[in-house]
Amino acid sequence: MTLSVLIGGGREEEQVRRLLAPFVEATGGGEVACVVVDDGEGVDLERWRGVLADAASVHDVVLKEGRPLTAEDVAGAAGVFVAGGLTPLYAELVAPQRAALAGLPYAGFSAGAAIAAERAVVGGWQLDGTAICPEDAGEDLDELTVVDGLGRVGFAVDVHASQWGTTSRALQAVRAGLVAEAYAVDEHTAVVVRDGAVEVAGAGAALRFRPAADGVLVG
Repeated sequence: MTLSVLIGGGREEEQVRRLLAPFVEATGGGEVACVVVDDGEGVDLERWRGVLADAASVHDVVLKEGRPLTAEDVAGAAGVFVAGGLTPLYAELVAPQRAALAGLPYAGFSAGAAIAAERAVVGGWQLDGTAICPEDAGEDLDELTVVDGLGRVGFAVDVHASQWGTTSRALQAVRAGLVAEAYAVDEHTAVVVRDGAVEVAGAGAALRFRPAADGVLVG
């Protein structure tokens, strides 16, 4: 079975732990590699260990500019959790190791959810110079930016959807043909993909956008 649990963010630890339950179960009591990127402001490992408290054991992997993920970092892990932070940097440092992560249960939180896509929306608040979401949600990018991700799922994932106003960015990425399909995922909400079957769990919504003859289909 292949499993990906993609969480749209959120600060309520207990809610996030519940969303991670399918991932923890899939690890079968083995060790979880917890991948966190330091963007220069430090990392809060206690936060991530808190949401992974139900895992049997956790091994922290801290990345930074010039120190990308390696296959050795996840060797022997029963599952991989990729945390939140600056999404473009996560894509740069984690996505090149997609082959090493391909056979493992995967959970992504915020940035970790976004980079799970085959083609990942990593930020930007403009499309061709027109604002499409709040500038504060741009992830230090101006133009809507799509890059190669981990290939865990065939659809793009945008996060903090209702909370940060990024639902419109996911829609515009589909409308512009930058991605074939996208989910805009709220905080404390997960898109769970088991062997290709998709379900939504949690407190909020995960809106699905697909191209249609006359625009974008919302589901």
